[in-house]
Amino acid sequence: MVPIPHEMLVTNQPKERALLMGVETRNADWRITDALEELARLTETVDVEVVGAVSQKLDHPIAATYVGKGKVEEIKDLRESLGYELVIANDELTPSQQRNLEKVLDCKVLDRTGLILDVFARRARTHEGRLQVELAQLEYRMPRLTRMWTHLSRQAVGGVGLRGPGETQLESDRREIGKRIAFIKDQLSHVHTHRQLYRDRRKQTRTPVAALVGYTNAGKSTLLNTLTGAGVLAEDQLFATLDPTTRKITLPGGRDVLLTDTVGFINNLPTMLIAAFRATLEEINEASVLIHVLDVTHPNAPEQAQTVLTVLEELGADDKPMVWALNKVDQIDPEVHGSLDELVARLPIESGALTAPISGATGYNVPQLLAAVSAELESLDRFVPVTAVIPYADSALVDQFHKVGRVDTIDYVERGTVIHGQLPEAELTRFGAHVAVESEGITA
Repeated sequence: MVPIPHEMLVTNQPKERALLMGVETRNADWRITDALEELARLTETVDVEVVGAVSQKLDHPIAATYVGKGKVEEIKDLRESLGYELVIANDELTPSQQRNLEKVLDCKVLDRTGLILDVFARRARTHEGRLQVELAQLEYRMPRLTRMWTHLSRQAVGGVGLRGPGETQLESDRREIGKRIAFIKDQLSHVHTHRQLYRDRRKQTRTPVAALVGYTNAGKSTLLNTLTGAGVLAEDQLFATLDPTTRKITLPGGRDVLLTDTVGFINNLPTMLIAAFRATLEEINEASVLIHVLDVTHPNAPEQAQTVLTVLEELGADDKPMVWALNKVDQIDPEVHGSLDELVARLPIESGALTAPISGATGYNVPQLLAAVSAELESLDRFVPVTAVIPYADSALVDQFHKVGRVDTIDYVERGTVIHGQLPEAELTRFGAHVAVESEGITA
C-alpha cells in the first residue's frame, strides 16, 4: 500500500459561523446598521463567516446580558436555523455580561474589543507590535478567565478571539498571567527607551516629521507607497497594516521631511489598545504636522473623521497643524456621492484648514498635498532675513541652508559662499558664527 503524504491528510478547518448583535442607543454617533456592517467587515477579516445580525433599541445596554431577556431568547432560537457557533457583540461587554450570555446561549460570546484584538494579533509583524498586542490581550482576558471554553484553546486553529501569542494563557491562573504581563511591560520599556533615543537623534538633525493619520482603510499606506515607494502592504481590508513605517521625502522647495505611517483608527478603538500602542502612537505627538487621510467616498466619512479627531484628542495631539488629504476623489460617482463640495461640506473641517483632494492610488493632485504640508511647516517657522558667509571647507552647510531656508541670492568670494536669504529662527544656531541677521549687518 502506498503511504499517503501527511499534507494530503490535512483538511481545511471549517470557518466559524458568527451571529452579530448590537444595541442602538438614542445618542449614538453611528446608525446601528452602519456599525454592524463595520463589525461584519472586522469579522470577515479574521476569516469568520457572518450568518446574521440582530439589534435592539435601548436607552442603554442591559447590565446583566447586554440585550434584553426577550432578545436573548430570540438569539438562542436562531441557533438552529442559522447554525452559528459564535456571537459577537458590537460593544465591549463586561466580564459578567459575557459569562451570562455564554451560559444562556451555550456558545462562545465575543465582544468588539476581543475581535479587534484578534485582528491586531494577525497583523502585528514586528517584535514590538507582537509584544503590544499580547499585553493588550492578556489584560483583556485577565478578568474574563473562565473554564467554560478552555477546550477551544487546545484546537489547532484556536478560533477567533483565542488567537495570538497569549492564547495558551487562558488556561493559566491569574498569578502566571500577572507575571507574563510584568515581563512584557519590562520588555516594552526597553523598546520605548530605544525608540526615544532614536527620536532624540532625529531631533538633532532638525528634520521635521509629518505623520499620516486616519481611519483604518482610508488609504494611508497606499499614499505612503505613492509618495515614497515604500512597498507597504496596502489592501482593501481593515487594519491591513499595523506596524509604523517612516520614509524621507523632499517637499516642493527642496525641504526634507520624514513621513510616518501610523496605525489606523476605528470607532470605539479599545482603550487598552491605545494604551498598549502608546509608544508607537507617540510618533503622532512628535510630528510637526499631521496629514489626515480621509476616504471621502465612504458613506460614514463624517463619522470616521470625527472618530480620528476624538482619538487625537485622547492622545493630546489635537493641537497639531493638520492638512486634510481628501482621498479617493477618483472614485466619486456624482449620482451616488454628489459633488466633492457636497461631500466636504459634511466633514468636521475647521474654517481655514488646508485641504487637498487627492487620489493616493493614482497620484492625482499629490503635489498640491505636499505644497500644503510645506506651507504648514513654514507657518511653524519664524523666518528671519540673514546673510551667511560659509567657508568652502564647510560646504555641507550650504546644502543645509537650501534645505531648511530660503535662498534669495548666492555668490562665491574668496572667503567662501555668500548667501542672502531667510532661515527659521530655530535653525540659526546650526550655522553658528557663519550667519548673522541682516539687521546686524555683515560684510562679505
